Amino acid sequence: MRSHLLNETTADLYRRAVTEGVERVAAKLATTERPHTGISVDELAPVINGIDLDRPLEDPAAVLDELEEVYLRDAVYFHHPRYLGHLNCPVVIPAVLGEAVLSAVNSSLDTWDQSIGGTLIERRLIDWTAQRIGLGPDADGIFTSGGSQSNFHALLLARDEACRKVMQSSERTLPKSEVLPKLRIFTSEASHFSVKKSAAMLGLGYEAVIAVPVDRNRRMDTSVLALELENCAAEGLFPMAVVATAGTTDFGSIDPLPEIARLAAEHSAWMHVDAAYGCGLLISPTRRHLLDGIELADSVTVDYHKSFFQPVSSSAMLVRDRDTLKHATYHADYLNPLPSAEVGAPPAPGGLRGKIPNQVDKSIQTTRRFDALKLWMTLRTMGADGLGSLFDEVIDLAAAGWDIIDADPRFEVVVKPRISTLVFRYVPRLEGVDVRRDLVDEANLHARKALFASGEAVVAGTKVDGDQYLKFTLLNPQTTTADIAAVLDLLASHAEQYLGESLVHAS
Repeated sequence: MRSHLLNETTADLYRRAVTEGVERVAAKLATTERPHTGISVDELAPVINGIDLDRPLEDPAAVLDELEEVYLRDAVYFHHPRYLGHLNCPVVIPAVLGEAVLSAVNSSLDTWDQSIGGTLIERRLIDWTAQRIGLGPDADGIFTSGGSQSNFHALLLARDEACRKVMQSSERTLPKSEVLPKLRIFTSEASHFSVKKSAAMLGLGYEAVIAVPVDRNRRMDTSVLALELENCAAEGLFPMAVVATAGTTDFGSIDPLPEIARLAAEHSAWMHVDAAYGCGLLISPTRRHLLDGIELADSVTVDYHKSFFQPVSSSAMLVRDRDTLKHATYHADYLNPLPSAEVGAPPAPGGLRGKIPNQVDKSIQTTRRFDALKLWMTLRTMGADGLGSLFDEVIDLAAAGWDIIDADPRFEVVVKPRISTLVFRYVPRLEGVDVRRDLVDEANLHARKALFASGEAVVAGTKVDGDQYLKFTLLNPQTTTADIAAVLDLLASHAEQYLGESLVHAS
């Protein structure tokens, strides 16, 4: 069994095995005609459950043959131009190359003595991103698994900073347990669910999150935010954080960042910007101004695996003041003992000369992959402007898509896209027939499910003011307006068929 270990004696085997795997995937990518096959859970589950994991196939080619049957054949392929579902982007080749390298070398980015150059590359990319945001010379951050973890990490820091401030300003000694129930987080009703989930995991409860209404463009209503912040103080509660969103999941809307920053500062609240989706604007050659105000944040979430065209996972959480990262620091004698932070080590960026740069000091994770390498390889190959131009393309596509849907009498669209999502729904126009609202909802839900089952395209769904809507998430520069028009026809066909059958049965 030692023959399967990757080392100096098995380098040729590694080369052959990986090459064959790459050939299989390349062939699949070249011949994929639909985003997926439409296979159902009932069809695939028995095949996978029937495999005896205690009886290995031993031959790598046989394993790849089996993998074709249980995964590659039926996988959802985000590179297909008619994948218009969730925030999944096609990936760029330099990043995939980086993925292959980091998996083989298998560096762990928790401590310097496990990663060396990997540590410095990650730190350099954090500095680069902080500069793009404009966070200032004291900024720092850490790569994470995704936007949810980044948001959680930022709110953990905000919680502990709020507790510190409240306890320091109190005339009497306050235990942290007394402060926590009085902390409140303010965010728009269109923000990511991870804000509420983070509050619960941080011991604050879902009720600690105050959902602020949005305006007609689905941006946080700052006039209501101002009132809610004032009410918080009047009730003897503490505004822990205001979470603004730069690219909501459904609408791609960008909250009014400068005004939110002003209100947060007035109430001594931490300002976090969830730019998991909208972070691609940081490298847009034409639209960086849409993020004006993000430089005022105390922390920012970025997801490179959304709008930087990186493979999952590739995310980061950045802070204006690196000292706040200490709230996630714990020193273990076997890993990052305190003395090691003060003894001889090579120079490191971020003002840490003379200290060993252990990334675990900043992270809520211990073992971490070298995901930063993918972004490094991408920037060194394509450059920021080249990468940003791809994001510009999908934003332009969304604008053209809005024109198509808005002009189509079969559909109604909610708002003009700010980034690259379109939320709309099929609305029947039957002369002399008043179709029930719940039936319209059912028709839209059916259309989405039927389209997915056909494998011809993938779209997402959501609810707007209680009604069922459909959603295009456009992140593929290869998608065309012709693809959008074709998918609209498919959706309308499925919805019309459902309504026709439903109306016949009703009569």
